[in-house]
Amino acid sequence: MPRLGYLLPILIFVVLLVVFTVRLVAVREGDTPNLLPSVLIDRPVPTFALEPLPGRERPLSSEHLKGAVSLVNIFGSWCVACAAEHPMLTRIQQSGEVPIHGIDWRDDPLKGAAWLKRNGDPYDRVGLDPDSAVAIDFGVTGAPETFVVDAKGIIRYKHIGPITEADWTRTLLPLIKELRK
Repeated sequence: MPRLGYLLPILIFVVLLVVFTVRLVAVREGDTPNLLPSVLIDRPVPTFALEPLPGRERPLSSEHLKGAVSLVNIFGSWCVACAAEHPMLTRIQQSGEVPIHGIDWRDDPLKGAAWLKRNGDPYDRVGLDPDSAVAIDFGVTGAPETFVVDAKGIIRYKHIGPITEADWTRTLLPLIKELRK
């Protein structure tokens, strides 16, 4: 009996190790932990009109999300994960596959503009959402979040967290190509 007291913690540790290993393998094999259900999937983009960042002449509104498949990326200069995602957004923009529109969320306008100037600007249009009014309408829970919007202005996919190369090649790009058909 006393040995059972020593074996129980080891047994619990082994079970947890197996569970974590199985989950890690599933993520590496294409499981989508960044996909959370959204009530906005297959619904029109919320109606909005945002002012542009300082130094930019092009505001962003829901009307700009009609006519072509596009990405809407929620970001902030304060967001560490957004900084990690930014090089990937730049590569997507340089590929010419899809326009990217940004919503600078809960940010100081001057800080957002300076951040894009310093890191490069992959966005066709950027709107400023300092009070989270539009982010709330989109159901944003944190930054970065990216939405795939079809040519009719319908949200077709919500990606939570930084977009990786695997996310782009396995999920986003195939969906964008399918929506263009």
